[in-house]
Order: sequence, then C-alpha cells, then structure tokens
Amino acid sequence: MTDHGRGAPATAASRAAGATGGATRVALGILASRITGLIRQRAFAHFFGSSLAADAFAFAFRVPNFLQNLLGEGALSASFVPVYARLLARDEDEAARRLAGAVFSILALLSAVLVLAGVLAAPWIVAFFAPGFDSGTRELATQLTRILFPGLGLLVLAAWCLGILNSHRHFFLAYVAPVAWNVTMIAAMIWFGGSREGSALAIAVAWAAVAGSALQFAVQLPAVRQLAGALRPSLDTGDANLRTVLRNFVPVVTGRGVVQISAWMDTVLASLVVPGAVAALSYAQLIYMLPVALFGSAVSVAELPEMASELGSDDEVARKLRERIESAKRRIAFLVVPSVVALVTLGDLMAGVIYLSGRFGRDDAVWVWGILAGSAVGLLASVYGRLYASAFYALRDPRTPMQCAIARVTLAIALAAGLSLWAPQALGIHARWGVAGITVGSGIAGWVEFQLLRGALRRRVGEIGTPHRFTLSLWVLAGLAAALASVIRVYGGRAPSLSLSLAGLVLYGALYLGFARIMGIPESGAVFARLRRFRR
Repeated sequence: MTDHGRGAPATAASRAAGATGGATRVALGILASRITGLIRQRAFAHFFGSSLAADAFAFAFRVPNFLQNLLGEGALSASFVPVYARLLARDEDEAARRLAGAVFSILALLSAVLVLAGVLAAPWIVAFFAPGFDSGTRELATQLTRILFPGLGLLVLAAWCLGILNSHRHFFLAYVAPVAWNVTMIAAMIWFGGSREGSALAIAVAWAAVAGSALQFAVQLPAVRQLAGALRPSLDTGDANLRTVLRNFVPVVTGRGVVQISAWMDTVLASLVVPGAVAALSYAQLIYMLPVALFGSAVSVAELPEMASELGSDDEVARKLRERIESAKRRIAFLVVPSVVALVTLGDLMAGVIYLSGRFGRDDAVWVWGILAGSAVGLLASVYGRLYASAFYALRDPRTPMQCAIARVTLAIALAAGLSLWAPQALGIHARWGVAGITVGSGIAGWVEFQLLRGALRRRVGEIGTPHRFTLSLWVLAGLAAALASVIRVYGGRAPSLSLSLAGLVLYGALYLGFARIMGIPESGAVFARLRRFRR
C-alpha cells in the first residue's frame, strides 16, 4: 500500500493492512532518522566523550526538546490529529483546512513567546535544573541554551507538518525529515572538529542545530501545502473544531508536561550523581528510545488516525478498537521483547558499536550498559502505554492519559531519587551506578501507569485480550538467541572489537527471527515478507 491522501471508503481488512503498512512507513522513516541520530551521537561521543562540555551541551539540548515535545508531535497527535482526521473521513475538506490554518497560527504565536522567554530566562533555567554544575559548566550551558532556543519554534512548526502528513497517511516523509537536522549537526562536528574543541566546538554545533531545525520544517512544507491546500492563518477561536482541539490540548499538554518534568528531574538527579553522568544518561537514552520509537511509536502513530476515523455505534467502535489494540499489541511484543533482552544482555556491545571512539572508552560503554539494563525494566510497559494512550485520544478523552501520567511521574521521581542518590551507598557500590537507578525507577513507574491505562480502557471498550502464552514464547526465544549470541565474548573478552560487537548483535537478531520463523509465529512471516520485498 502506498501513501495516499484521500480515497474511497476502505474495508476493515484493508484498513488493518493500511495501519500495518503505515506502521512500516513510520518505522522506516524513524529508522533513517535514528540511524543518523546515532551517527550524530557517535560523532559527539568522539569529540566530547563524557567531558564537562558534553554535560553542558546535553543539558542545553534538552531545554528546547522539552518544549518541542510539550507543544509539538505528542500534543498535536493527541489533540489535533483526531479532530482533523475525522473531518477528512467525513469529507469536510474546507473545515479541515480552516482548522489546520488556525492551529498553525496559534502554535507559531505560542512558540515565539516561549522562545523569547527562554532566551531571557536561560541563566535561571540552568541554575534551577542543573544545580550540580560548576560555574564554568553552568556558564557554557546558559550560552548553549540561548543559542538552541530559537530552533524550538521551527521544530514545533515541523511537528505541525507531521500532524498534517500523518492525518493524510503520508507517514514516511514526516518521520524521515529529522535526517536533515541530524546531518547538519554531523557536518558541523566534522567541519569544525579539527580546529575547535570543548566549548568552542559545542557552540558551533548548537548553531548548526538551529539551522537543521529550519531544514526539518522546510522539507515537509511543500507536501503539506499540496495535501492541505491553501491555508489561511487565523487566530479566530470561534470555530467549533478549533475549540475542541484547544479543549483537548490543555490536558494533553499537562500530561506531557508532567512527563517532561520527570525527564528533567532525571537530568537534575544525574547532575548530582557524578561528573559526566548527564552525558552518560543522554547516550543511553538515545539507544533505549530506539525500540520505543521504532516499534512503539510507529504502531501507535499509524493506529491513531485509523482509530479516530472509526464510525458507527458505541458498541461497534468499541469492538473495532479492541480488535485493533489486540493486533497491535502482538506486533509490538514481537519486536520489543527481544529489544528488552538485548538491552540487558548485550548492552555493552550496543554502546561499543555506536560510541566507542576517541574520548569514549570501554569503561564508558560498560557504564552506559548499566543504564540500559535499568531502562529495560519498563520498556515494554512504556510502549504498551503509548498504544493505550492513543486509544483514549481517538476516543477524544485526553484526561485519562493525563491523570495516569501524573501518577506515573510522581512515583518515578520518588523512586529515581532513592535509587540514584541513596541506593549505591546502601549497597556499597560506586556512586556512578546511581544513574542506572534513575532508569529502574522510571521503569517501575511505567508499569504502574500502564496498568492504570489498561483498567480505564477496559471500562470504556471492554476486556482487551493479552496474549500471555505468545509473549512467554517470545521471552524464551529471545533469551535463547541472546545466550547463543553471547559466544562473541569468548573471542572478544571484556573488550570485543567493533566488528565482533556488530557481529554479535547481527547474530542475535538473526537467531531470534529464525527461531520465531521455525516456531511458526505469524509476525515473523510478515517480517520476512517485507525483507523479500525490499530485496527485490
């Protein structure tokens, strides 16, 4: 199935296939952007390692990302996409066009105000959220924060483009666009890395990030104009559809806000652990967020416009949602379960393949492995939670995910503080391993959030089947594949080479897929079918 804008009404089977194909296109776009993101981080690790400049940049990098995540893709997916997609499903093109123009105008105005406020308040932001930084690191972080903030507005507008493209089922472009952003930063590091270092290089890369934000917006704009037509910017809040978006936007932003606060608290706690901990956490996050984005977000993003477009009686909509979620959970589990096992058993190989270069050494890779193992605790819950939250957004109920997110964040902060700052001393281990306690605490809280979402959705649409036997078989197959792939350590010892590490990871993936195929797991057949199509 190719990307399409509008067409004749689809059958249930064709729409299920369309969502699966959409998830594939989302995953391919995310894969391309994440690969370039990993290359960007490898270059960053090569030039900065776990230095104080790396800490300052990692902190400053999160400031605009915090607001972009707050106002951008997630908030638009939850509030704008369901309303816009339903208008398209009802052939109300003019109303959809008015809504798109109004949302663009409001986001542009809001982003401009926040950018100005962020530039002016940068010293206080750094002082509050990174109390563990020394004066030099704090000064550099402030300067980098001021440089990076203008890119925020461009990234939010790029997220608006993504919402339009997703609603029209043009998934690939929306998720491959960040490649331009990553490539711009990689080019800056390569170009300036030979003549600058430390703070001077960090400043040059920050300016490149702003330029990359502009490119990310620009590459999507022509397709958006073609699909949505001529847009008329407007701040008229009298439109009923816009009021619905704004009404949903508040709880969505609140829910995402508390999640972002949790991420910020992770940074605060890491800054209090040991020097370099903020950078180490950042390195690990890029790896463990990869399966979340590739397998969790891809499925949830593709399912949201389909679930939001379901028409019929309440019972019919509930039945269709149950069927979609049950199918999506199987696809998610098939890919996320082996990811969890890999993070726990092969995390040092992952960190070595991606980062081992220049100032990033083997001890750094082992440190990142510990953080990855902690993140594995809640990985499956996090991905399932995104799918369930999308179901609530499709039902135009953003308040339930918001309430569950508040409960999760409250618990996560308490657990992360205890496990990162006090647990290492109580256990008699080095303080640096407290960073892994941050990810463990977040993982436990993630399971609590998922159970809350699961119970609330069951009351709305009925019991959603959980494939316990299916999931158990995946754990067994992934564990067996990891045990066999670990033979790489026999040849490489404590510090396997880059080629051996990569071979071990490839062997693990091949063994898992092969075992699943032998066991006749249907999802493996779909993977092999796609591989055959790409080979042709």
